[in-house]
Amino acid sequence: MGNAHPIEMQITDDLVRSRLTTFFRLFLALPHLIWSAIWGIGAVVAVIVSWFATLAKGQTPQGLHDFLALYLRYTVHTRAYVYLVAEPFPSFSADKVYPIDVTVAPPVPQRRWVTAFRLILVIPVAIVAGILDYLGQVLAVISWFVALFTGRVPRGVRNLGAWCLKFSAQTYGYAFLLTERYPSFDSVTPTE
Repeated sequence: MGNAHPIEMQITDDLVRSRLTTFFRLFLALPHLIWSAIWGIGAVVAVIVSWFATLAKGQTPQGLHDFLALYLRYTVHTRAYVYLVAEPFPSFSADKVYPIDVTVAPPVPQRRWVTAFRLILVIPVAIVAGILDYLGQVLAVISWFVALFTGRVPRGVRNLGAWCLKFSAQTYGYAFLLTERYPSFDSVTPTE
């Protein structure tokens, strides 16, 4: 586990999609998108407080870490649903297991200089994550058409979409001070 990234993804999705919920996916996801935006306001405040606390103590406080990790899991669940990477309607509580899920390691000491310049250090991977998010959206459109006709999404398309979500989750985790480790380009290994 010494080389494992502190933010990892697990996939237990079965590739089956309901044609009806696929057709109305964006409409059905609206409550989650709204809740994610509202919760995101609190997350921004928590990141700012966490940044100062981590600079002062050298480690993100447990409560802030847990709050931001829960928000990160929730956004991954929501985006996996919207992008057709997972099927079931996600829970509004991020502490429930979802077919596309992330685990976040507990807080560990972080170097203060890396923390101080985190906003600058995150720029290159944020650009890559933004490009991968566009790729995820294109994959979602492809999945939408395929799922409408077949009731399934192709394994490769789902896995690539999950990989894009994983890289994005690791990028946000880095920006949120959940880890000091840069995002990894390692692939996602399904656990199905």
